[in-house]
Amino acid sequence: MNRLVFLSAIFLVCSCNQLKKVDNEQRKLLPPNIIFILADDLGWTQLGCYGSEYYQTPNIDKLAAKGMKFTNAYAAAAVCSPTRASIMTGKYPARLKLTDFIPGNAAADHTLLEPLWQKFLPLEEITVAEALKPKGYTTALFGKWHLSKEKTSPESDAFNPDKQGFDEFFITYKPKNGEKKEDAHNVKAITSRSLSFIEKNAEKPFLLFVSHNSIHDPLTESSETIAKYEKKAGAGEEKNNPTIGAVIEILDNSVGQIVQKVEELGLEEHTMIVFFSDNGGKEAHASQAPLRAGKGWLYEGGIREPLIVRWDKNIEAGSTSEAQVISTDFFPTLLNVAGQDSIQVENLDGEDMLPVLQNTGSISRKSLYWHYPHYHEGSGMRPAGALRKGDYKLIFWYEKYITGANDQVELYNLKNDIGEEHDLAAEMPEKAKELKDEFSKWRRNIGAQLPGIHPNYSTQ
Repeated sequence: MNRLVFLSAIFLVCSCNQLKKVDNEQRKLLPPNIIFILADDLGWTQLGCYGSEYYQTPNIDKLAAKGMKFTNAYAAAAVCSPTRASIMTGKYPARLKLTDFIPGNAAADHTLLEPLWQKFLPLEEITVAEALKPKGYTTALFGKWHLSKEKTSPESDAFNPDKQGFDEFFITYKPKNGEKKEDAHNVKAITSRSLSFIEKNAEKPFLLFVSHNSIHDPLTESSETIAKYEKKAGAGEEKNNPTIGAVIEILDNSVGQIVQKVEELGLEEHTMIVFFSDNGGKEAHASQAPLRAGKGWLYEGGIREPLIVRWDKNIEAGSTSEAQVISTDFFPTLLNVAGQDSIQVENLDGEDMLPVLQNTGSISRKSLYWHYPHYHEGSGMRPAGALRKGDYKLIFWYEKYITGANDQVELYNLKNDIGEEHDLAAEMPEKAKELKDEFSKWRRNIGAQLPGIHPNYSTQ
């Protein structure tokens, strides 16, 4: 009798799984789903598919094997809130004047004073969630938000995701220092809600932001998982951190569960899955080599990100793109994917990546820009701007510019020097001036805020 009950249970499970499969012919008539998985502080080289032999990311690697991997993808800032705002709006942080993580870390003992910047995402801005609503999308964001005036309720309520176009939301926060509880990074909580949302909305178009707190510090995970990485070859190298390995493994498991759910429901051809990180890894925890520096810095370690996009039968499996793209590009790309051409957004900075994803065209834009008029106490970064044009990268230091000092810029050829070790500014003054002039023109045109001189500067 027990055997009969057991076999009956198996039959019922299989039957339910069959019933959950969507009607492909009916689903083709609707816009595709969009799942955007955003990691926090994940470095460019901290995935197997990006060259790591230490960190184990089989599910993310499989995502890359079935989609397109970008080698020149960038966050619009080296810290979280500005990048997240750029994803939501398609606008540069400098245009939004939301240029630091909220609420920032201003100190009063520096040469410059930061400008009065925007410390929340204004409700007047059209988010990607709001832009997709007219196309019938159900929208959700589970995890980190970090675009409200404050992180927690009730102060955060007026600017939370439900005020920005999301039908469902669940906000999580980074672990507390020394916190050892299970699911400290909220990965299981975020994933559980994501799986339920996908299943509930399988037969209609949806936008799902899976916004993780991992791998943001404080770093914490189970002792057992950490011990596994402590025993791995390479554990003593500066770029390999056993606790980061443990946190990334749990993050990778979440990606695997979400992809599996999409496949179980037969939604692979009807779902674009994006995997990205909001800024580079923290250098204090692990070297970002071969990239220079890390989170907070405008060197490559702070802004170059892993980007993987899968959409079966629409994006070539196992493909790689060297196109130079940036987080402002997600907004117009996702709108195009959804067939949304009726929303008019003023001053959109992003460019549609779909031609690159489908190998039908390229990005027409020639340059990428960054603007950070702040001091980042955690990393030591000072106020600066940056530009990438082709193989060349310019760093423009605002302290030296505003105080009239020499050596205001650094120039690198990233094709020959990805680690930004050889400053070419003195060797190529004409190229340095050309890019500095272009950057200055962009900064003025976009209305970027510059810091001012500290009133006590002359006596410091």
